[in-house]
Amino acid sequence: MLRNVLLSISTFLLFSLNTLAQPLAAYVNLQNEIMVWNKGLIHKVDYLTPTAMKTGRTAIPYLDNSRSFKIYYENSVRTVNSGFTNDFYVSDNLVLFINAKSINVFDRGNIKNLCTYSSQYYMGDSVVLFYDDNRSEYKAYYNGNIYPVEAFMASTPLDGLKVSDNIAAYNNYARQFRIFYQGAVINQEDYSASAYDVGRNTVAYIDVNRQFKIFHNGQTFITEDFPPSSFQAGDNLAAYVSTDGYFKIFYGDSIRTVGYFSPEYKVGDNIVAYKDPSGYFKVFYKGNIYTLETYYPSKYTVQYNSVAYENQANTLRMFSDGEIYDVTNSDLTSWELTYDVIKYQVGQNMYRIFYKGQEYSEY
Repeated sequence: MLRNVLLSISTFLLFSLNTLAQPLAAYVNLQNEIMVWNKGLIHKVDYLTPTAMKTGRTAIPYLDNSRSFKIYYENSVRTVNSGFTNDFYVSDNLVLFINAKSINVFDRGNIKNLCTYSSQYYMGDSVVLFYDDNRSEYKAYYNGNIYPVEAFMASTPLDGLKVSDNIAAYNNYARQFRIFYQGAVINQEDYSASAYDVGRNTVAYIDVNRQFKIFHNGQTFITEDFPPSSFQAGDNLAAYVSTDGYFKIFYGDSIRTVGYFSPEYKVGDNIVAYKDPSGYFKVFYKGNIYTLETYYPSKYTVQYNSVAYENQANTLRMFSDGEIYDVTNSDLTSWELTYDVIKYQVGQNMYRIFYKGQEYSEY
């Protein structure tokens, strides 16, 4: 028993460290070299422009100039194969890569083949759900292990399968609503859900009786007796407009009524951004509401603990972890928000990195 408890604590701490690790950023500079920003330092990792590159929170996978598949992880570059990878994806903790029809995962420095032939695969931050064509079975990879998900009549596609972070939800072949969470399939409902959305530890859905329910951390809450007019799930939260016109947010196992209005809103990880009745731009973050602007911007990006947008003065502004920053008022070629990090381009291939109030540049 003690050994199991210690193992559970170790696993929790490991995932907590991965989640809290400072994110990465990458770009190709004027010399066509791959530059990586990691822990406040910018350094060169490859001398030639990649044919494809994606940035995760803990790893940066790319196909180099000769189409060799490489992964930057923990301050070094690892060559995975030479010319075999035809596609790849990255999340917080995982890199999923496909060689022909074989799917493989890179997880905390280790590579594991999930299936030699798969026609369907879905990826979250720490879970991959896939269809094993050889065995006609749906399976899930989570925390280093592969789990069976649906086998009987698995040739029937799962209806509306959704995967996010550490959780998956779907209606199975028998029209029953199921949730895959922490290595187990939960028989959530005996009938199908008519609509649902997923986020870390969270599934918001409408059941067969048209009740609006939220599954969170293993518990199910009946939040409304009638289906909301709209809803979105995020990490440990959900936002929705009730049938009687109230804008509400589920957070911390309770419901907060923001007001009697039906706003434009967007849920991204830990943040709910919305337009209030006065037209103000506001965000809900960890139980608090912040006013960002007296107008609602036409374009903005929400990810993790941050929101980024260009305001009416053409200043790139960022809300991150409860703080508001004016990043730059330079004329920008482009900018991108990933994992609380803003990467922005000034001129031709001249990039700068902004994170927690600090700016970083190789020049």
